[in-house]
Amino acid sequence: MAAPPAPATEGSPQPEPHAPEPGPGSARRGREDSRASRLSFCTKVCYGIGGVPNQIASSATAFYLQLFLLDIAQIPAAQVSLVLFGGKVSGAAADPVAGFFINRSQRTGSGRLMPWVLGCTPFIALAYFFLWFLPPFTSLRGLWYTTFNCLFQGLATFFQVPYTALTMLLTPCPRERDSATAYRMTVEMAGTLMGATVHGLIVSGAHKHHRCEATVTPGPVTVSPNAARLYYIVAAVVALTYPVCSSLLCLGVKERPDPSTPASGPGLSFLAGLGLTTRHPPYLKLVISFLFISAAVQVEQSYLVLFCTHASQLHDHVQGLVLTVLVSAVLSTPLWEWVLQRFGKKTSAFGISAMVPFAILLAAVPTAPVAYVVAFVSGVSIAVSLLLPWSMLPDVVDDFQLQHHHGPGLETIFYSSYVFFTKLSGACALGISTLSLEFSGYKAGACKQAEEVVVTLKVLIGAVPTCMILAGLCILMVGSTPKTPSQDASSRLSLRR
Repeated sequence: MAAPPAPATEGSPQPEPHAPEPGPGSARRGREDSRASRLSFCTKVCYGIGGVPNQIASSATAFYLQLFLLDIAQIPAAQVSLVLFGGKVSGAAADPVAGFFINRSQRTGSGRLMPWVLGCTPFIALAYFFLWFLPPFTSLRGLWYTTFNCLFQGLATFFQVPYTALTMLLTPCPRERDSATAYRMTVEMAGTLMGATVHGLIVSGAHKHHRCEATVTPGPVTVSPNAARLYYIVAAVVALTYPVCSSLLCLGVKERPDPSTPASGPGLSFLAGLGLTTRHPPYLKLVISFLFISAAVQVEQSYLVLFCTHASQLHDHVQGLVLTVLVSAVLSTPLWEWVLQRFGKKTSAFGISAMVPFAILLAAVPTAPVAYVVAFVSGVSIAVSLLLPWSMLPDVVDDFQLQHHHGPGLETIFYSSYVFFTKLSGACALGISTLSLEFSGYKAGACKQAEEVVVTLKVLIGAVPTCMILAGLCILMVGSTPKTPSQDASSRLSLRR
C-alpha cells in the first residue's frame, strides 16, 4: 500500500508530473491570487506619472534641440550631427551598463529598482538644464552641448531602464501589466502634450521669421538675448518635473519582490543573461523590427520642425502641428490598447504603416491642411509604435522564462538591451541624416536655405521614414509572436515554485 503524500508546506516543491485536481480550495486561491494581482487605478496613474519627465524631455529634444543648436546656438551642422550622435550613443552605451549594475544590486527597503530612479533624479535635472544653456563662448559650444547631451542621455537611461523594468514587478498578471503599460503611455503622452504646449508657447518668440522678410541675401541673423532667456526658462520648468514626478512615483507605487528570485545564490550573471536573451528568437525579431520603426519615428520627429521652418511656408504652424501630433497620440492610445486586447498585438502593428502615405504626401504637397492631416495620422501611428514594443516585451520575457529556468534580474537585461539597440539605431539614423544636411549646404542661422537643403529635408521627412517603417513591419510579421499565457497566475506560480 502506497504511503500517503506528505503535507505541503510553505516553500516546499510541488509535484510536477501531474497537475493537481482542481477543487474548491484551489479555485478560491486562484480568485484570491487574481484579486491580489490587480493594480488599483491610483497605482497605475502614479506609475504613469513617474515616466512623464523623461517623455517631456525626450519630446522637447526630439522636436526642438536640433533647431535650437542650428538657429540659436548657431553651431555648424557637422557639429550638430556630433552632438546628436554622441548623445544617442552615450544613452545606448549606458543601457547595458545600467542593466549590469541593476542586475547586481541588492533589494532595499524601497525595492531593487526604485532607488535607481530616485538616485538619478537630481543629476538628470541639472544635465537637462545645461543642455539648453547658451554659454558665453562660441568656439567650444559644440563640445559644451556634446558633453551635456551625453550626460543627459546617459542619466536618462539609468532612470528609464529601472522604471520600465518595474512593469515586471508590479504584478504577475500579463493583462494587468498590459493595462499598466497603457496607463503609463497615456499619462506620459498627456504629460508630454502639456510639456510640449508649455515649451512651444515659451520659445515661440525665439523663432520670429519676420526678421528674415527684409533680408535679401541668405545669411546668419543675430540671436536675441531674449531667445536664449526663453530657452533657459523652459529648461528650468522641465527640469523641475523630475523631482516632483519621481516623488509621486515613490509614494504611489510599491515594488513587489520578484517571486522568481531564489532564496540563495547570485542567479544568472549579466553577460551570461545577455548572451541568452540575444539568442532568443522572439526577442531578436522584436528588437530588429523596432530598430527600423523607432529610428523612423525619431527621424520624423526631429525633422518635422526643420521641414516646416526651412522647406515650406509652415513656420507659423510649427506649434500647432507639434500639438496635433501629441494630441492625436494621447487620444488614440486607449483605442490602441483596446485593439491590442481585442485583435492581438501583431494585427495592431499594421497601424504603424498609416503614416507612410501621409508622410510622402506632406513632402509632395507641403500645405497647411495637408500638414495637419499628416500630423494627426502620424500621432496615431506614433502611439501604437510606442505602445506595441513595451506591451510585447513582457510576453517575450515570459516566453523566455518558460523555456529557461533562470533566476533574478532577467527583466532588466531584456529592457536595457532593447533600449540599447533602439537608441543605437536612432543615433545612426540621426547622425547620418544631419550629416546629409551639412553636405547639402545647410547654413546655421540663415534666413533662407539652398534648394539642395529643401530637397534633402523632403527626402528625410518622406522617403527615409517610409523605407524604415516598411522594413520593420516586414520583419515583425515573419513568424509567430509569443502569446499571453491563458492561465497567467497559475502557470507563473507553478513555474516559480
